[in-house]
Amino acid sequence: MEIKVLAPAKINLTLDVTGKRPDGYHDIMTIMQSVDLYDTITITDNDSGQITISCNYDGVPCDEKNICYKAAEKFFIATRNEGQGVHIDIDKVIPTQAGLAGGSTDGAAVLMGLNKMFDAFLKPDELHEIAEKIGADVPFCLVGGTKYATGIGTKLQKMPNFLASHIVICKPDNVSVSTAEAYKKVDALNPHPPYTDEMIKSLFSRDMFRITSTLFNDFELALKLEEVNDIKRIMYKRKALGASMSGSGSAVFAVYNSERKAKKCVDALKEKYDKVFLCHPTKEGCKIV
Repeated sequence: MEIKVLAPAKINLTLDVTGKRPDGYHDIMTIMQSVDLYDTITITDNDSGQITISCNYDGVPCDEKNICYKAAEKFFIATRNEGQGVHIDIDKVIPTQAGLAGGSTDGAAVLMGLNKMFDAFLKPDELHEIAEKIGADVPFCLVGGTKYATGIGTKLQKMPNFLASHIVICKPDNVSVSTAEAYKKVDALNPHPPYTDEMIKSLFSRDMFRITSTLFNDFELALKLEEVNDIKRIMYKRKALGASMSGSGSAVFAVYNSERKAKKCVDALKEKYDKVFLCHPTKEGCKIV
């Protein structure tokens, strides 16, 4: 049997790091949004009794370090199906180490695909429970849409839909961010009122000017990456309504209400950067095709 799952990227409309926890993790407040930039996960069952991985991108580990392997392992433990053989192929389009949840969404896709393949009939809250054990962004990637996330990012609350019509995403070449190093720099920032509170009000107001004026990311503030600022300059020159870094970086997104302006921004960015995408917000997370 073969199952294909589309795994969407996410962006952070806001990301406030509110403190370090005793367990070493950080508490955050963030508004996450799924977009139609997809990896494709293909799962095939077999008689090997093993979990194997393949990927079209050289930088992704194809062993037990891969988040898809961890997702399959935890799914089989939770459903008492250990010893099953599956091969997971990752057709990667989402840039890695970009703050776009490229790994987390692949893990979420594996959970969804295996739930269907093995007729486990796990409910959304049961899948969420397994997802929490795999990574902080994995629960969100299962459901997608526009969500307010707190704790380490796993407590989710539905928000009004993000009304942007076009989103341009650009990841600077050869700039990848270590999440651990990024958090160290964020820890050194002066405290400030969370922008996420204002973004929640903005989403309920449905005022796009107010929403795009409230885009904010603590990691962007702390890291001060020259390439991020360069990309934002190009985006604003091409009439972006707002722009911000996503996650712990280094991808940057811009919001547009015009396809023509968005395409002009894509063309301008492609003169300098390879990884440039024109996307749209989605109301769902991973989906079986």
